[in-house]
Amino acid sequence: QTIETVIAGRIQVWKVNEGQLVNKGDTIAVVSEVKEKYFDPKLLQRLREVISSKESSLSSKDDKAKALQKQIGALREGMRTKVEQSKAKLEAERVKFANAKNQFERNKKLFEAGNIPLTKYQDMEYKYQGAEADLTNAQIEIERVQAEYLDKINKADSDLSNTLAEQFDTQAELAKLRNELANMEIRSQQYHILAPQAGYVIKAARAGIGETIAEGEPVCTIMPQSNDVAVEMYVKAMDVPLISKGRHVRIEFDGFPALQFSGWPSVSVGSFGGTVEVIDYVNSKPGEFRILVVPDKKDDAWPKQIRNGSGTQGWVMLDDVPVWYEIWRQLNGFPPSLYEEPLDMAPAEETKTVKKK
Repeated sequence: QTIETVIAGRIQVWKVNEGQLVNKGDTIAVVSEVKEKYFDPKLLQRLREVISSKESSLSSKDDKAKALQKQIGALREGMRTKVEQSKAKLEAERVKFANAKNQFERNKKLFEAGNIPLTKYQDMEYKYQGAEADLTNAQIEIERVQAEYLDKINKADSDLSNTLAEQFDTQAELAKLRNELANMEIRSQQYHILAPQAGYVIKAARAGIGETIAEGEPVCTIMPQSNDVAVEMYVKAMDVPLISKGRHVRIEFDGFPALQFSGWPSVSVGSFGGTVEVIDYVNSKPGEFRILVVPDKKDDAWPKQIRNGSGTQGWVMLDDVPVWYEIWRQLNGFPPSLYEEPLDMAPAEETKTVKKK
């Protein structure tokens, strides 16, 4: 498995050597920043301070918005009260004007009949005109009160809209800063390149201290430490129908002397037992299909000295037949026969054949 760096950086420290066993989560190397944007060692602290300041600003704007909403409510209530008072005064002025008008009209008739002097008539006319002026002023007062309060309400509404807009802008900035802080916290964790699983360090792609690596560039390669091993073999397409999952396989490993007797596995020396575990449904190479062979638990354990990528040669064991039949089959050049379909040959488990890797 290739271990890659998530961020671009400069190698500061190597914590492992080639061939060393590492556990999952062990530090392989430590890198430092190469991007100018992240040079500040207190960048996380400063981002938190900016976020705290923005949160205080947002809280202040929220308080201001609530105060403006209360102010608008108070202004609307004040306008309603004032308008009701002005309407009551207007109604009183209408009654006063009606009385003054009636008195003026009566006195006018009396004056025209010569029953009252001019001074009394002029006095009633003056009262009538005063009542008319008071009525007009009362009507104007209602409009003035409404206009005055509406102006104050509109101004408070405008201030509230601006405050809410600023509040939304601050929320957007705060969300952006929080996202940046989260990204920086995650980025700061990427300075330590960790082993994703237990294994052996095979090869370091960058050996020197201070070397620069780009994002996604390999740092080293590890071979996973696992007790689960398998041999990959390829078989010809014409042999695939003879192989099924679970068939026994004799395997000869490069570097381990072996003597294999075809058709007589019990006297073979130096070979190891295996079992067909996987048979590909499609060809891996032109005219060849891949099978995976795992150790046979009933046979001798495979050598621990085997390395990944070692060469192998294997023989898949077919059905047992009498010796005379096998001699007769080979003398006549007949292929092995598959008399009946294996029991485990379900749609999800196909059968196939082995040759060599």
